[in-house]
Amino acid sequence: MQIRTTPNPNPVSDERLAEVLADPGFGNHFTDHMLTVEWTPEAGWHDARIEPYGPISLDPATAVLHYAQETFEGMKAYRHADGSIWTFRPEANAERMARSSERLALPVLEVPDFLQAVEELVRIDQRWVPDTTAPDAGEKSLYLRPFMFASEKFLGVRPSQHVTFMVIASPAGSYFKGGLKPVSLWLTEDYTRAGRGGMGAAKTGGNYASSLVAQQQATANGCDQVVFLDAQEGKYVEELGGMNMYFVYADGRIVTPATGTILEGITRSSIIDLAQQMGHKVEERRFGIEEWREGVASGEIVEIFACGTAAVVTPVGSLKWDGGEVPCVHESGEVTMAIRSALVDIQYGRAEDTFGWMRRIV
Repeated sequence: MQIRTTPNPNPVSDERLAEVLADPGFGNHFTDHMLTVEWTPEAGWHDARIEPYGPISLDPATAVLHYAQETFEGMKAYRHADGSIWTFRPEANAERMARSSERLALPVLEVPDFLQAVEELVRIDQRWVPDTTAPDAGEKSLYLRPFMFASEKFLGVRPSQHVTFMVIASPAGSYFKGGLKPVSLWLTEDYTRAGRGGMGAAKTGGNYASSLVAQQQATANGCDQVVFLDAQEGKYVEELGGMNMYFVYADGRIVTPATGTILEGITRSSIIDLAQQMGHKVEERRFGIEEWREGVASGEIVEIFACGTAAVVTPVGSLKWDGGEVPCVHESGEVTMAIRSALVDIQYGRAEDTFGWMRRIV
């Protein structure tokens, strides 16, 4: 793509940026620029531009506001000790966005164009990528949010004839306040996230919107996250509101729910590869809620953890539901923490990337 750039005439000052990067939180602050590309059937993808970050203007009849035709991605840029900046498996994000776009009847942005768009924005806003060399720096990064939406002004129910793709970026600290600790889970028996033939495998806002009322239930019952069961039989574990799950058995094998109606997480697939490299047998299959309960009670399940781009790898604590509870298996199990360390060390350049996952930008 030919991308024209309009530098922000009033970028955030170095002093204010230092304050933000010292404690970025998650999704609270945004960089000086954003990238936009337009699509129409006649012109294809065109008018690619980087311009100052700011509000966008939408007509009240813009299609996405009425029919939720949109997709998005979540990924991170990491600063290594030598000052270089890298992304983690960005091609996989590009490929997943293509699959999501096809499911939502949106045009596909080809992988090279996706990569170029993300990388150009990171280059112009590279000062926003946190330095992680200080002893107390923690696991900071620049969170990248590519997204695509139906931007046609039209109220008819059909695929939009004007689509906008954008990339914004936000410095990120820990996803969970208070640092790494087991998350408590609420099992919803009232709501499901996706069913057979639905949009569960697509990364689209509707999936997350449907999880929010169940998340309210979880919060009201003193839990951090919600667990969804399958829509057909209501007995198989699928995923959390925004994370995939793993169950570690006493014999060393690891089980994770099979995809199809759940999001094919990039962190999820990376963990499968890492675990296998570390000698664990990994099973992708249907996993019943009773297997969870009985496995913990018998001691057969010794660790449980969840994963996602934002949260990385997080130990799972107790599971509660209306009328019952499965206690925490392990505060921070050996397998969980070994996998977490292996993944994070690759992302931050502290370990050899034998998988070829990292892609240098700067």
